[in-house]
Amino acid sequence: MAELDYTVATDKPVDEAIQALQSALAERKFSALWHLHVNEKLQEKGFHLEPEFHIFEVCNPAKAKQALETDQKVGYLLPCKIVVYADRNDGNRTKIGLLRPQTLIGLLGDERFRDLATEVEQELRAVVDAAAR
Repeated sequence: MAELDYTVATDKPVDEAIQALQSALAERKFSALWHLHVNEKLQEKGFHLEPEFHIFEVCNPAKAKQALETDQKVGYLLPCKIVVYADRNDGNRTKIGLLRPQTLIGLLGDERFRDLATEVEQELRAVVDAAAR
């Protein structure tokens, strides 16, 4: 099976990596539809989690429309997720990563998505790389 994720490490603290991610997304016409600060949400429920973990659901509206017009089942995979977290297995070093659209789209078995998934993945990898620099 193909790799599920694309993840890079950065020397930036989590908060700086998040700011850089949001800027890189905007530069490539993606937006964060939703930001879940997992630690805060778990704390609301009485659970403590360390270190920091954030989940972003991101979208490029034109690409989402194209995908949904091809086959609505792709909606099960939308929007794309990017995570920013302090990796406890790597000295709390900040990591930025995404689920690979090519791998996920491959689960549908519909070749009509191949080029779009490749394009989206290349753009989101560029976003992650830019945020990590």
